[in-house]
Amino acid sequence: MRISRNKIVLAALPLIAAASLAIPALGQDKPESILPPGFGEPTPAPTQAARPRPTTPAPVAQPTVAVPQAPAPVLPGAVEAPLAPPSSGATPTAMATPPAPTDFAAFVRADMPDYAKRSLARVGAAGPAEGAMGPRAFGRADGRYLETLMRRLNAPIASRWVSIALRRALLARVDTPRGVNGADFAAERSWLLTRMGESVAARAMAQAVDSENYTPKLFEAAMQAALATGDPAALCPMVDAGATLRRERGWVLAQAMCTGLSGMGARAQPMIAAARRSGLAGGIDLLLAQKVAGAGQSGRQAVTIEWDGVEQLTAWRYGLATATGVEIPATVLATGSSAVQGWRALSPALEPHVRAAVAELAAARGILSGAALVDLYSAIEGDDDQSLAEVGIARDLRAAYEAPDAAGRADALKRLWDEPKTYEARYARLVLTAGAAARITTTLKEPDVDRLVASMLSVGFDPRALRWREAAARGSNAWAMLTLVDPAAPALSTADIGAYAGANDPEALKQRMFFAGAAGTGRMSANDIESEARSLGVRIADEDSWTRAIQQASRDQEPGTVVLLAAIGMQTRLWHGVAPETVYHICSALQAVGMPGEARMVAVEAISRMSLGL
Repeated sequence: MRISRNKIVLAALPLIAAASLAIPALGQDKPESILPPGFGEPTPAPTQAARPRPTTPAPVAQPTVAVPQAPAPVLPGAVEAPLAPPSSGATPTAMATPPAPTDFAAFVRADMPDYAKRSLARVGAAGPAEGAMGPRAFGRADGRYLETLMRRLNAPIASRWVSIALRRALLARVDTPRGVNGADFAAERSWLLTRMGESVAARAMAQAVDSENYTPKLFEAAMQAALATGDPAALCPMVDAGATLRRERGWVLAQAMCTGLSGMGARAQPMIAAARRSGLAGGIDLLLAQKVAGAGQSGRQAVTIEWDGVEQLTAWRYGLATATGVEIPATVLATGSSAVQGWRALSPALEPHVRAAVAELAAARGILSGAALVDLYSAIEGDDDQSLAEVGIARDLRAAYEAPDAAGRADALKRLWDEPKTYEARYARLVLTAGAAARITTTLKEPDVDRLVASMLSVGFDPRALRWREAAARGSNAWAMLTLVDPAAPALSTADIGAYAGANDPEALKQRMFFAGAAGTGRMSANDIESEARSLGVRIADEDSWTRAIQQASRDQEPGTVVLLAAIGMQTRLWHGVAPETVYHICSALQAVGMPGEARMVAVEAISRMSLGL
């Protein structure tokens, strides 16, 4: 599962060199419609010019998607048969002339004074005070280059810490890069957040632009974010403008839904009926829209949703079913992409015990914090159904915090750590138990130091983890992790690197990762780096388009660009797909742009993930 980071960077670089080359506004890898085939084709979006950088091989193959013709390839492509055409008595043009749209711009001019309008020169949802990056995060990078990198990035990302840093960069209130419109740049960021499973952040990013400045790309990104959060009502403030500008079937149906949600059920029902007669929509997609429209005051519609014959989960189906409390069968959920797991983990509409399984995966990927995961299990513990497996986990978690002695707390931690069967779930349990692990005293007899340290460092509790420095045997996993995070530790020698090896690492992969992290975070001398790189066969001196790009971004002091390129280098779910050379370059670049904490955490994560087995 070796990742193809070079192809993506190579595919992005050419888009900066020739101004005469035009690409579609949504990129050549545009996603499919949120509705199945047979509903008519939307008007093509305008195109925007882009100049490529140096020549490159063909771009990396993208997975098929089944979401609207907009910037959000989040779900696998639908394979349903087209719907039957309307009967001969139908009026195909019934939806051709929808109700006259409101003069949206006039309302905006009337309701929003000039001083309240937000500039497109600097767009974002958060600043440094909220944990995001600063306004110069992307520095002098060309916006078209950045947009292409975002568009071609495949989630999930191997590193939890790189994912967290990428969210901070994408949400940041940054200066709009040269060569792009601020609203379009916001749309690309929102789209990527949606694909990462960061539905709440994606919606915040889409809403960071005033509606009067929305572009076709941002209208579609906003629709994807609204569906990912299970909140179709979020479309209503912009629905008339979106339908007028895009003339896309999803927006036409959104007009009917918003009409019903506003309490005008009598007007919504004919709009739904016209959509059915014209062939604009049908099947479960139209029924879900009808159910949403009937949820408003005086809707008085009882709509039964049957999933028989539905072979594909789409963003449309997920969003409307979640909004109306319709349970999605597990077989249909299984057809969705990994992004859906993040959406469900963040959804307040789902019961806590339903969210639990996906929430642990979301925590492993950086979507949820360890504290949020603990809060979720705290809510589960009081569930009426005490036979749920999740209730047992919640009880063990409470024991890990509140057992009367350290030995009892350590036993509860061991039960939680030993239970999961998959690599990602085991790492998620380290995140879940970090707070409890930090409460274990160093006087505990026969402690599991490796997992205690890995758990604390999974959420950045390095000062507490360093209490175990003397208890960590030289050459152990805990010793390697603490050596990487200890700012007071002396420089590492080749003998120190050699000490971290064992029978459980026949390919010396963990040792090579340890070296890559130590070298990348500046813990070794230049001579020792060169010597050990040759000895271990880690080709840190080799160059390709990705290494040159991330090195240039670090020299230009562009932390946002560095993090985006780091994510490009980690497009794989398993750490076996990440090369030690990649870890070295990522840690080195993060260190160079003033992110040493993140660099150390990535280096430590490589050790802890490898220790869990892949």
